[in-house]
Formats: sequence, structure tokens, C-alpha cells
Amino acid sequence: MLDQVRQKKVLFATVPADGHFNPLTGLAKYLQQQGWEVKWYTSGLYQAKLGKLGIPHLPFKKALDANGSNVDSVFPKRTEIKSKIAKLNFDLIHIFSDRAQEYYEDIREIYRDFRFDLMIADSVFSAIPIVKAALAVPVVAVGIVPLPEKSRYLAPYGLGMTPPGNFLQLMKYRLLHLVSHKILFKESIAAYAKALAAHGVQSNGAQLFDVILKHADLVLQSGSPAFEYRRPDMGRNIEFVGALHPYQAPEKAAVPEWFNTVLHTYKKIVLVTQGTVEKDYNKLIKPTVDALKDTDTLVIVTTGGSNTTFLRARYPYKNVIVEDFVPYDLIMPHVSVFVTNGGYGGVLLSIKHQLPIVAAGMHEGKNEICARVGYFNIGIDLETESPDPVQVREAVQKVINDAAYKKHIKAVAADLEQYEPMVLATHHIDALLTATA
Repeated sequence: MLDQVRQKKVLFATVPADGHFNPLTGLAKYLQQQGWEVKWYTSGLYQAKLGKLGIPHLPFKKALDANGSNVDSVFPKRTEIKSKIAKLNFDLIHIFSDRAQEYYEDIREIYRDFRFDLMIADSVFSAIPIVKAALAVPVVAVGIVPLPEKSRYLAPYGLGMTPPGNFLQLMKYRLLHLVSHKILFKESIAAYAKALAAHGVQSNGAQLFDVILKHADLVLQSGSPAFEYRRPDMGRNIEFVGALHPYQAPEKAAVPEWFNTVLHTYKKIVLVTQGTVEKDYNKLIKPTVDALKDTDTLVIVTTGGSNTTFLRARYPYKNVIVEDFVPYDLIMPHVSVFVTNGGYGGVLLSIKHQLPIVAAGMHEGKNEICARVGYFNIGIDLETESPDPVQVREAVQKVINDAAYKKHIKAVAADLEQYEPMVLATHHIDALLTATA
């Protein structure tokens, strides 16, 4: 049965941002190596990466190419929004809901020539319900953020609130669900409902995150229950598969020239990143470097390719290294603290390497990731995206000096290590295709 599945055709489809694209590359290559015919629908921004992976790229045609590199120039009003709720509403409408029809039209055209047996998309790819309904093709959603499914036992997703501590707080959360749907996210809920209704798909007044998960035939959730809030009402189509990391070629990653000289001369090392989407270095990179420059702590800054030359000139200290990118799997085993704005992939890598975290992120759902860092005591959630140097310095010192953080992240890492992501994902996909044959 599995041999038959491995000869199938699969279309990968992703929102054009690194955090949506990269986690699926490992699974795509695995399926390809098992004999699947794999093609990928996404922005031209990823054409070169797909070329290196040996996966045919199917570009956006009708879909607006608002990607991680240009989103603020495509939607300049977005930069003026400071409220996390208002920005999330804006994104849900303009980046996700409004793209659903465009994505579907492109995919429908692709389907005429490439009769794929299965579509695998990131868990916020808004065309999932439409593709399933209109093309009658099984659809798999890959959870590239903490599980956003609505639960009666948790606060509404997107607010960055941890599980209730008592009955009164639980009742408050249930009231907040009503406020969230009727007031806070009313506009974005209506926008997605309209996009789906054109294809006879009902959203039942739910938020986009929840609608997508409910309509997917299978949800492969990256991560493990040890880093997710417990909920008795989790959907039966959701399967944890462990950490889905980006594909790594067999050859070893390039070793930075300073690795064998500078790295081993410091007892305390801090790695800081804002990911690739956030370009404003003032939010987290600057306060982190200002907090620790010219000290006995080595600070490794990874910029994601933004402002690297400028930051090197601004911080010419011997204990500060600034790079576009660094090989996390090579560097993290030597690091004391990971300072991050809450990218899910980076946090999962930090957990893998049992590296405690200082988290400072608010938008693009990062408040949900940061909240989990604090709740599971694997680090400190600063509950802001723009901490000052004192906040960063105190948090870093606390994480280094308090063994509890290391203890808790080791426990979460042990749970994560039990999973074999590619084997599990393939098993669940096989079962799905057997059931829908």
C-alpha cells in the first residue's frame, strides 16, 4: 500500500513567507525521495530555493505576490498599525482572506495539467477549504505555528493569552470568545466567510485559522504536546508529528571563520535574531547588543539579510559578531541563551538543542509562541516586541543563572525527540489516501 502511495502526485502550496515555506521543505524532499512527483505553488521569491531542491516551481499568476520581503511596501498602511489585534485583523483580511480566490484560480489552472492526488499546504493557506470542495482533492494542512484551533478551554487564538488558572478566568475566556467573534475580529471573519461562500463553503462564523483546520482532511502539527496547551476538544484530524525543520542537504553547513577561534573563548554566548520578516533592527537586535556590548558575553547577531553591513559598522566591539545567517545546528550547542522575536521554527530548534529562550514578539502570531515560552518555563516572555536594554540584560542573566529554565527545556526536548517526523507524516498521509480512495 505504501509503495502505491509513494507513486502519487502532490502539490505543495504555501503562503510566501519563510516561516510558511521552509518547514515544509523537509517533507517535500522526503516524499520526492520516496518516489512521489512533487511540485510547489508559491511566490517567485522561492524559485531559486526550489531550483536547488530540485522541485519544479509553479509561480503565482493571478495571486497577488505579497511576500515576506515586500509585504509592507505592498500594504504601506500596515506599518502604521501598532495594535496587535488591529494588525492581525488587517493581515487576516489582506494577506490571507483576499488571496483565497486568487490562490484557487491558480491551483485550478495547475490541476488541469498536473492532476495531483493530494495538496499539502501550510496551515494558514487560505485556499485549503476551496480546493477541497471544488476539486474534491484530499488536503493536508501543516501546522507551522502553535495550534490555532478554537477551544472552549482556552482564550481566543491571536491574543497571546495562556490557559486559565481557575474557573473564573475560564468563564472570562468564554466571554472573550464572544467579544472576539462579534467585535474584535468581526471584519476579518466576514471577509473570509464571503470568500468561501462563493464556492459553497461554510465558515460557520469562525476565524480563518479555525476554518482551515476544520476543513483540512489532515493536520500535521509541527511540535509536540509538551509545547502545546492541553485541550480536551482537539480535532480528530490533528496529529502531532514532531518538529518539521527545513530540508538540509547531505553536505555539511559552511563553518563561520570565527567558529574555532572566537566562539570557544567565551563562557557566556547569546544568539539573537528577529527572523527574516522583521526589518526594524531597533526592536530586538539593538537593545540586545546595547545590553551586552563590550562585556564578557559573546553576542552573535543573525540579521536575516537586513542591515548587516550597517550593524557591523555600528557595533565594532570584539564581543559582537553580525552575520546574515548562521548555521543554527552548528552554533546552538555552544550558546547560553537564544534571544528571539518568536519565530516558531527557531524556537523549535532552540528546544531541540535544549537552549533556554528570551522571547520578545507581538505580531504575526509571535505573541502566541512567546506566551508558550513563558508558560512552559523554557525561557522568559518579555511580553513586548520592543524591550529596552535593561529588560534584555536582566532576562538573559536570569535565564543563565536559574537552572529551572534548562531543566524545563530539557523535558520538552525529550518529548520532541520521541517523534520521527517524516515517518509519522508519511504514515498519516498513507492512511488518509487509503481512506479517501
